[in-house]
Amino acid sequence: MTMASVGELGLAELAAALAKGAVTSVEATGAVLDRIEGSQGRLNAFRVVRREAALAEAAEADRKLAAGERTPLLGVPLAIKDDTDIAGSPTAFGCGGDFPAKTEDAESVRRLRASGAVIVGKTNTCELGQLPFTSGDAFGHTRNPWSEGHTPGGSSGGSAAAVAAGLVPAALGSDGAGSVRIPAAWNNLVGIKPQRGRISTWPLPEAFHGLTVNGPLARTVADAALLLDAAAGPHEGDLHTPPAVRVSDAVGRDPGRLRIALSLRIPFTATKTALDREVEANVHAMANTLRRLGHEVVIADVHYGVMMGATFLPRSMVGIHEAMARFPGAVVDPRTDHNALVGRILSPLLFAARRAEPLLRMRIGRMFNDFDLVLAPTTATPPPGVHEIDGIGSWATDELITAACPYTWPWNVLGWPAVNVPAGFTATGLPVGAQLMGPANSEPLLVSVAAQLESELKWQAHRPTDWWSQPA
Repeated sequence: MTMASVGELGLAELAAALAKGAVTSVEATGAVLDRIEGSQGRLNAFRVVRREAALAEAAEADRKLAAGERTPLLGVPLAIKDDTDIAGSPTAFGCGGDFPAKTEDAESVRRLRASGAVIVGKTNTCELGQLPFTSGDAFGHTRNPWSEGHTPGGSSGGSAAAVAAGLVPAALGSDGAGSVRIPAAWNNLVGIKPQRGRISTWPLPEAFHGLTVNGPLARTVADAALLLDAAAGPHEGDLHTPPAVRVSDAVGRDPGRLRIALSLRIPFTATKTALDREVEANVHAMANTLRRLGHEVVIADVHYGVMMGATFLPRSMVGIHEAMARFPGAVVDPRTDHNALVGRILSPLLFAARRAEPLLRMRIGRMFNDFDLVLAPTTATPPPGVHEIDGIGSWATDELITAACPYTWPWNVLGWPAVNVPAGFTATGLPVGAQLMGPANSEPLLVSVAAQLESELKWQAHRPTDWWSQPA
């Protein structure tokens, strides 16, 4: 196996190659690190690269492999988002400033290490995960592997760019309003937003008042499910501990004939939104693929109502205010300071917002009396230009991000799982996605249907041109 071919392998494929001895972890990890460092000048996916530490961990993985030990990801190089702690590295969460190295792993990282994974670095994210862009004064602009002039999305844009570019076979992100699903859509990837609590957010008992969950990004459904299973599991301090499921077992499982609602209705927003015609056409094409697979797909909108947004806003903004307090000395954009101030003002509304969640679950949950799943666009538009977010005010920023990404946030309020599946490309070659959304703890069903779609559409065969390794 050549080191160039390592980048072509998915997560399960690389794990199998390591177990068979076709490549060593040191070789694979070294190749990954070389590709990361060779791409940084143009793609800019990573905030922290752990070359020395990762190679030492890879050497230890090789010793275990040689001794006959086997764990699901033993020796496989992976990346995590820079909102997640790993011992020995700072967590900046997109902010500027000097931050101390963490002394303990987050629970998700601890579980990935227990599965044998080698963490090669931490991927870029916007400040406190607020935007569907990945840029900031502290690190510059992360770019989309499919088009250098466009954003990879956010806030898990660094993780998505790293996977789409073949720098790593899979990566962990987080999703508080679509931050896994949006960059997955704009990078031709599978992105899973799991049930709240499926992957621990410890050292936080919950993140952003229950809105934010951790989730995987990968090129295939099987790889995303494998990473989800490896990272999943509770910490004793978690506020949310759903019943355990093994999502990988659902890959290749026949879900039976399902009744699926196709919902194009945009949830209530305070700014102007409209569904792009190319995105709409691609989502309809996805619905037709589901029909060919034997499912009944019926146009039936989810009626979110005004209360959904009224409960989201305090939880998200108070979360930003509290996150700022965890990063003393952080140097941030004025828009982040503004949102933190709004969060402080809205904090008296937080109690009512949390009390409303069971009522919202009950109301939206009635949809699943008639349907098994919901199919909807992941975003309203293809990826915007990489600089469109630069230098504009808070209101203009809200208008921009809401117009592009109005579809994903309600499922964060509800805490239920959703999966982005690649839905093809625009006429100019930009990826777009569709999301499958289910009720509580429905990840196995979502993964089963997503794997059916992948077997038909074969999105993993499409790769971007390797422009990021060439001189500018």
